[in-house]
Amino acid sequence: MTAPHPRYRRAMAIPAGMALATALAFLPNVTASAADSTTTVTGDATSLSYVVNVHPGYGLSAHVRKAIAEAGGTVVISYDRIGVIVVHSSNPDFAKTIRTVPGVESAGATRHTPLPAQSTTDVGTPKVLGAEQVANAQAADGQDPLEPLQWDLPAIKADKAHEKSLGSRDVTVAVIDTGVDDTHPDIAPNFDRDASANCVSGKPDTTDGSWRPSASESPHGTHVAGEIAGAKNGVGITGVAPGVRVAGIKVANPDGYFYTEAVVCGFMWAAEHGVDVTNNSYYTDPWYFNCKDDPDQKALVDAITRASRYAEKKGTVNVAAAGNENYDLDADSITDPVSPNDGTPSDRVIDPHKCYDIPTQLPGVVTVAATGAKGLKSSFSNYGFGVIDIAAPGGDSTAYQKPAPPATSGLILGPLPGGKWGYMAGTSMASPHVAGVAALIKSTHPHAPAAMVKALLYAEADATPCTDPYDINGDGKVDAVCQGPKNLNSFYGWGMADALAAVTK
Repeated sequence: MTAPHPRYRRAMAIPAGMALATALAFLPNVTASAADSTTTVTGDATSLSYVVNVHPGYGLSAHVRKAIAEAGGTVVISYDRIGVIVVHSSNPDFAKTIRTVPGVESAGATRHTPLPAQSTTDVGTPKVLGAEQVANAQAADGQDPLEPLQWDLPAIKADKAHEKSLGSRDVTVAVIDTGVDDTHPDIAPNFDRDASANCVSGKPDTTDGSWRPSASESPHGTHVAGEIAGAKNGVGITGVAPGVRVAGIKVANPDGYFYTEAVVCGFMWAAEHGVDVTNNSYYTDPWYFNCKDDPDQKALVDAITRASRYAEKKGTVNVAAAGNENYDLDADSITDPVSPNDGTPSDRVIDPHKCYDIPTQLPGVVTVAATGAKGLKSSFSNYGFGVIDIAAPGGDSTAYQKPAPPATSGLILGPLPGGKWGYMAGTSMASPHVAGVAALIKSTHPHAPAAMVKALLYAEADATPCTDPYDINGDGKVDAVCQGPKNLNSFYGWGMADALAAVTK
């Protein structure tokens, strides 16, 4: 078995002033370490998790329940409204057996490794912004102390938007991620406890603090939460929508994996708890692309599609990161070298029109590409005509896209657990900018359904023409090819997210 690869969207903490060579090591195609605490799932050493999909709306029928038990399965939870059942079983033929049962539409294993009995991964201390760098930041009147280092806010006119509105306390954005440190001074004032939970087992746990990462775990979700709704309170950074509320829905397990049952739980929890926007800066493990001609992978696509669509029907706008491999998601084929990332991966050639990065490529999901400080597609950002809906700052190597002073890093500054701040980069950082803008739109139009919020998000975006040729590192070779007109293309979708338009139109 290969070493596991945590699969949130490869954002990594980087201290200000780090040597260029070190910064470049993170961009692109380098996996950051991550692991995330959870309410642990107990089971025997060979037990796996499965999703069983049946017709929605009727509850778990007696004959399906009996068949699951006879096949050696134990029901963890049944999401009757979408017909998704989470099951644990140590029977290696469980999925094959249960797929033959009348009423079962699809079923598959969500992983290749046994259910964990406890958290065993220690990722060490994340690199952070130094105390001297924090102390030396020079803020203008009305700015939070670290805001001058946030080139990403003026890039989407968020600084101008904040003069008009900070967003509404009636709007909540849920960060479906690795956990959120709600004690951080930039997050605590806006944290929505009632909309927060730990969903790692596939069943929500609302124990106080269950949504937080432990000290040894990934800062990813905390950084994302701060980018969205970091309070404008004279401390640290400012979020895109500093007046809205933010919730944490933890879905990454102790080894940093985002498995299907947890993601389904995350969307369903958000749908049932008044969440207006979800941010999804990950792909669902263990497959980077899930091919529907494989019965296991089909079941995973079915389950998460049902959950995300249910959330949207309940009024939730789902925003997702496009990914960080510089893939053309509209290409005829892509070589996926990392799947399954919890087993023994091998190079497989897939058609991205038939094999899906989930939730990124699911119907209705807002798919976000990343840009750097010069407004160009980030060197790592995935792209694709008809796939990318919108673009937003996700950072890039400072050597490729250097910001204007006083900002010094081409990466994105945000909070880290334990009252700290640090730099990260990735489409993981672009997606929360769009989630924040969507929250501002919902604040301006409180009765708008999800479809209207998305329509306004696209209509108000700043149309951005193709970068042609795209030679981001200046070596004379084209690094990606953009297709489409100014107002809808494969790099930037409808254009750059616009926070000012969100609060004025």
